[in-house]
Amino acid sequence: MTGQRPLLLAIIELGGYPNFAPLYERLGFEVVALASQRKARSFLKERLPAVVVAEYNFQSDFRDRSSNLETLMAVLQRHPEAKVVVFYQAEHAVKLEGLRSRFAVHAALTYPIDPARLEEALRAAVATPA
Repeated sequence: MTGQRPLLLAIIELGGYPNFAPLYERLGFEVVALASQRKARSFLKERLPAVVVAEYNFQSDFRDRSSNLETLMAVLQRHPEAKVVVFYQAEHAVKLEGLRSRFAVHAALTYPIDPARLEEALRAAVATPA
């Protein structure tokens, strides 16, 4: 039944890490996985997740933004109750900090993703009020 479990939206654009859906489900989340930011923004018009797990993909060729996440984060800033967990490459930490200075990121985890740290971040996300 929808609504009883917190919703987790996983946005998997590049992947390259384990499928964490079993972990998400074990923690009690209803899981929706999408393969693009565009699909995620469309989804957010219909439902608001408790947690969004997304990749930070720095792209120097963007003219008006530095990553794939900025448009999504702009949408989510109107919904502070939705917590965002970001996966990122360590070499992009400085660029990610620029994003974090403008938008609320609940947790940021470097590759390779440690499942124990991810679990800890997710448990804290649903335990933390907006």
